[in-house]
Amino acid sequence: MTEHFVPVKIHVKEQPQDMKRFGIHWTPTLLVCESDSTERRRIEGFLPAPDLLAQLQLGLAAAAFAGGRYEEAQRAFEAVVNNFPETGAAAEAVYWAGVSNYKITHNREILQRTGARLRDHYPGSDWAKKGSVWVS
Repeated sequence: MTEHFVPVKIHVKEQPQDMKRFGIHWTPTLLVCESDSTERRRIEGFLPAPDLLAQLQLGLAAAAFAGGRYEEAQRAFEAVVNNFPETGAAAEAVYWAGVSNYKITHNREILQRTGARLRDHYPGSDWAKKGSVWVS
């Protein structure tokens, strides 16, 4: 955790101003933010360890993507899929891995393959719906 994150704890009763500042309405809430406080991922409520780890890794991948580091982002998104394939984060990671790869290559076939991968492996997900426009 401390390798990639700086944990900060906000106490609900002792720091209500910070709860309001960060738009926290429920506990636990974890935010993955850049050093300038730009939020990259919000995780609200309890999650089992594999799901939480997947969400945290999505936050790191999203930060790489937002910073234009598409190769790093693609690797991080694929790591979510490989390490946590049964979590709710996996379909989102497939989607963004494909988008990251497209940003690197500008090859539309990558989006088509990503859409097919989502359709085949995560058919009921919102991410499969979003990727469906890429499938010919």
